[in-house]
Amino acid sequence: MMPAPEADTHTYRIDEDTARLIAIRALGAHGVDDDACALVADALVETTARGVATHGLRLLPGYLDDLARGVANPAPKFETVRDSGPAVLLDADAALGVVAGLTGARVAVRRAAEYGVAAVVVRNSNHFAAASIHSRAMSRAGMVGWAMTSASSRVAPHHGRKPLLGTNPISVAAGEGDHEFALDMATSQVCLGEVRERGRRGRTLEPGWAVDPDGRDTCDPAQAATLSPLGPGHKGQGLGMVVTLLTAVLADAPLDWQLDHIERAQAGEGRKVAHFLLCLDPAFYSGRDAFAERLRDLVETTRNAPAAGEAAVRCPGDPERRRQSDAAREGIALDPDTARALYVLARHHDIDAPGLRDAARRVP
Repeated sequence: MMPAPEADTHTYRIDEDTARLIAIRALGAHGVDDDACALVADALVETTARGVATHGLRLLPGYLDDLARGVANPAPKFETVRDSGPAVLLDADAALGVVAGLTGARVAVRRAAEYGVAAVVVRNSNHFAAASIHSRAMSRAGMVGWAMTSASSRVAPHHGRKPLLGTNPISVAAGEGDHEFALDMATSQVCLGEVRERGRRGRTLEPGWAVDPDGRDTCDPAQAATLSPLGPGHKGQGLGMVVTLLTAVLADAPLDWQLDHIERAQAGEGRKVAHFLLCLDPAFYSGRDAFAERLRDLVETTRNAPAAGEAAVRCPGDPERRRQSDAAREGIALDPDTARALYVLARHHDIDAPGLRDAARRVP
């Protein structure tokens, strides 16, 4: 018997402009307009460049499949369902989640500039991608941005063994440059994409990340049936339920366990995911200058806090900013599956992507 081929664990590189062009051409071929193509392409490229591979360009083939099967609407007509000024409910008409979330973020920024604060709930959407895409869109406009989304059930409640809640991320962002604060966290111990990536690379999981079908902790990706909530204890479950409350419950949308998983969505029907976007204008509170000074003090003091070991104390967003700087010099790092998928798309749309050619030849 021939031995099984070894898994390809090579890291491939692509420059940001080429990656962006591939995404724009591929989305445009599915009927997405130029502005929306740019929004999605920029979001996925930036997320991958920042080292969050699970929520970046790796998602592009799935989004294209959603468009092809009518799960995502390439030309949505957003409807303002309710509007009090600072509070808005939008129906996204089954838009791509990146488009829906960033549309809501733009509304939130405009309203916060007028009222000091804005809360925008978006219903009838699809996969949100990285929550920080949406919170940072608000922070880049000089605001404090808070973004959350409902998600299909992957996470067991505390003391549970069956999926009930989604990974239900929370992202809060403020400031810019070296003093940017950019938190983006799941309310599970880890996202499903990381479990799958470790399995592909033959690596074990960290203890406490997942449980097997019998509810027992497992470090084997192949045995991981359900993700564990952020913990220890009940706090991760509580935070996950807060996200569901402020998204699905507030929007009168399907709860986490009522949502189709992204890879099993019904053709011709959006997944009805709900998002929550909160935007605050510092000018209304302490004033922009005072806010920037206090934020700088918070970030710098935290970074300079005494370390317990060799690793320095960091602020949310520091690792991602360093990786983005590295990617600007060296190219964006891609796993083999994503590199092959982008190479196929590049060839289909007559785009030269020499850095990905070897990935196409290294098929496990």
